[in-house]
This record gives sequence, C-alpha cells and structure tokens, in this order.
Amino acid sequence: MEYVFNILGPMLDGTVVTLQMFFITIVLSLPLGLLLAVGRISRYPAVRGTVGTYIWLMRGTPLMLQLLFIYFGLPFVPYIGVRLPDFPAAVIAFVLNYAAYFAEIFRAGIQSIDRGQYEGAKALGMTYLQTMRRIVLPQVIKRVLPPVSNETITLVKDTSLIYVLAMNDLLRTARTIVQRDFNTTPFIVAAVFYLVMTLVLTWVFERLEKRYAMFDE
Repeated sequence: MEYVFNILGPMLDGTVVTLQMFFITIVLSLPLGLLLAVGRISRYPAVRGTVGTYIWLMRGTPLMLQLLFIYFGLPFVPYIGVRLPDFPAAVIAFVLNYAAYFAEIFRAGIQSIDRGQYEGAKALGMTYLQTMRRIVLPQVIKRVLPPVSNETITLVKDTSLIYVLAMNDLLRTARTIVQRDFNTTPFIVAAVFYLVMTLVLTWVFERLEKRYAMFDE
C-alpha cells in the first residue's frame, strides 16, 4: 500500500495530461461535429460531397495513423512544412477524428426529426437557423445522448494513444514506473484511474438522459 501512495504523485500528473486532452477534444469536436453534420445534409452537392469525403477519410483511417501523420508528416508536406509541438498536434488529430464521428451521430439525429416539423416551422415564418435552434436541436440532443455517451467514453481510453508522441499521459507514466521498478502495480493503478473516469462519465450521461426524458412526460 505504501508503494501505491509513493507513485500516486506522478500518476496524478499523467492523469492531468489525459484529462486535458479529453476536455479540449470534447469542447472543440462537438461543435465542429454539429457543423459538419449540417454540411453533410446540405442542399448543395459540393458541400455534401466535401464533408462526406472528410468524414470517410477520418473514420476510415486509424487515429494513431492520423496522430503520426500530423506530428511527423506535416513537416514534409509541400506548402505546409509545419512541425507542431506534441500537445497541439495531438489535439488537432483528436478533434478532427472525433468531429467526424460526432458529425455522423448528429446527422442521424437531425434526419430522424419528422419532416412535418420543418414545414410547420416554415409556416410560422421561422428561418432555417431558428428552426434548428428552437425546434430541431433540442430534440436531437435527447436522441443522440446514448451514442455521444459511447463515443465520449471511448475518447477517454483513446487518449492513451498520445503515448506514441512520447507525451507523459497516464499510460506512459505507468509504463515508465513499471520499467523503473519492475513492478506491474502502476498498470493496475492506471486501470483504476481509467475506470473511475469512465464511471463518472457514465453517471453524468445517465443524469442527462433522465433529465431530457422528463420533458416527454
């Protein structure tokens, strides 16, 4: 038990890096995903095609590959040639990747709304933006909460991929201590930390689902 207390300090430092990556990704990828979803169902074929290609590309290639490309590959891309620090590179990769997944979730939610509600809003003189904000999105949020919850929990675990950029997140910190002490206890502690984070997220989304379910009563 004393050993666990001795390693808690660096493990918590690694957890901070993991949580930073998680929260920044969520804050940026959710609105970007919603914007992409609107583009995905746009009346303009060029917009639909461009957004559809982007989503296909992001969902069809591994997140780790995207991480490595942005960090190691961008410096060699003609007319770009930018070498980003590890944390910004990881943030960009995670945001672009998860925005594509959230876009498909939001798109499905928007398209599940009965077409008559759009026509009713138009008859009342509402613009497209007013219809989306006042009528469609409140219903969409309730419908997409379960899949968004799943993606969010997956994101917590996927943050461990920043290990490949030599960032001192929770997993890399645990591995460093294991190699130093020849003791696998840090892996168990890391697993507990991940479980606690996913438990908290599960509780938050369950509360949100119950809150929105109240509006149907």
